[in-house]
Amino acid sequence: MARKIKSITNPALRLELLSRADVEKIHAATLEIIEKVGVRFPSKRALDIWEAHGAQVDRSTFLVKAPPQLIEQALKSAPPAYTLAARNPAQDLPLDGNHVFVGTDGCGVEVLDMHSGVRRRSCLQDVADVAHIGDYLEEVGFHWVAVSAQDYPAHTRGLHELNAIWNNSTKHAQTESIYNAAEARGAVEMAAAIAGGRQALRQRPLLSIMQCTASPLGQDGGSVEAALAAAEAGLPVGFMTMAACLTTGPATMAGTLVVGNAEVISATALIQLAYPGAPVFYAAAQTASDLRSGAYTGGGPEDFLFGAATNALSDYYNIPLSMGSFATGAKEPNWQAGVENSLSTFMACVSMSDMLLGVGFLHGSRIWSYAQMLMDCEIFSIVHKMMQGIPVNEETLALEAIYAVGPGGNFLSQKHTLQHMRDVFLPQFMDRRPYNEWEQKQDDARHWALDKARQIHATHQPEPLDPQLASELSRIIASLEKA
Repeated sequence: MARKIKSITNPALRLELLSRADVEKIHAATLEIIEKVGVRFPSKRALDIWEAHGAQVDRSTFLVKAPPQLIEQALKSAPPAYTLAARNPAQDLPLDGNHVFVGTDGCGVEVLDMHSGVRRRSCLQDVADVAHIGDYLEEVGFHWVAVSAQDYPAHTRGLHELNAIWNNSTKHAQTESIYNAAEARGAVEMAAAIAGGRQALRQRPLLSIMQCTASPLGQDGGSVEAALAAAEAGLPVGFMTMAACLTTGPATMAGTLVVGNAEVISATALIQLAYPGAPVFYAAAQTASDLRSGAYTGGGPEDFLFGAATNALSDYYNIPLSMGSFATGAKEPNWQAGVENSLSTFMACVSMSDMLLGVGFLHGSRIWSYAQMLMDCEIFSIVHKMMQGIPVNEETLALEAIYAVGPGGNFLSQKHTLQHMRDVFLPQFMDRRPYNEWEQKQDDARHWALDKARQIHATHQPEPLDPQLASELSRIIASLEKA
């Protein structure tokens, strides 16, 4: 039976970090940078598209300078809402501005082994195991390729990873590990096989593709061509900036927003110039580099503010947002992970980002932790409860129950209490035991979450692919490997 996907819908809480005037200043600065400084597109196909539409193209440097009106006109054709389809239609995700869905993050290269606890290189079985557990968890609405299948060849690795997800879950898959057009066409062929054909896939996109930009002010050529191949097939495509204050962005947050925005909207405009009306999304995981080392931080007040600010920009362009959240810089599930993941998730949710990423990662998206995965889902559940606000109506005011109990009584035996007791949030991993019980056992949320992950892995049975379909996916991958 399909599990209901938990999302934040029509929330009672909202946040406005940037005024309309602030957003328009960032937009104007972005257009100026695209026109006068330019963005690198190291792809012949991309340069041909830009040139055909009147942009200034320097083929020796791959630099594209596009006039503001070209960018703005292209963005107008992007659809403001669409649905990410799942193998199980009950798990479809409407990206309409009124929902927030959470997914895993990717593409990490190390795993804290579920059974031994040893840190090791990730492999394809890890991709399958993460999808298996994510299939069970109500909070996880869609899958990213969480970790890299380093035991498979690089040129088809992304396809093996998608195959592992589709064999272990009925939820939507969004990959960030397809890096060239040939691999993208293979992914499209696999998704079409599951959907029942190319036209069926266009109507129900079971796969979406996210590509990272190359900050500052650049794109990866293979990624751009992969995105164009996916968009041609009707798959939703997004570009993620990871511009960081001090290194790949200016020291100021507003300046880093301009750099990242130039990367994202220039690539988004390219997709619309090539395929007007193609579903696209804005994606961002901006941060601040650490002053002491220059490292990507994966947490901090800048991350939280970027989360809200980027949502204001995606709203301005009227396209969905996939926002980096969670992905703490902590090395283990600890207080730092709790603080950073709670604040980043709250800020992204309260500003109504459509998709949140990062469940399960430590050390700035490098190390996968099953305990952290489940604890992050609990964080999302807490934020989900907060976002519902406090409904005030005749039923919730509970006057009849208050009359019945009166001064000095209690409400435990009231019918109203029985009807609403499950409205109260009940945590799985928060420690509310008596002190002496904790003192005797000395265990905590990390142990409980890891035990729960092991239990899910041992007992949950995802709905498998039809054997003939599974065989067809393997055939598609094998044919690309031979080629």
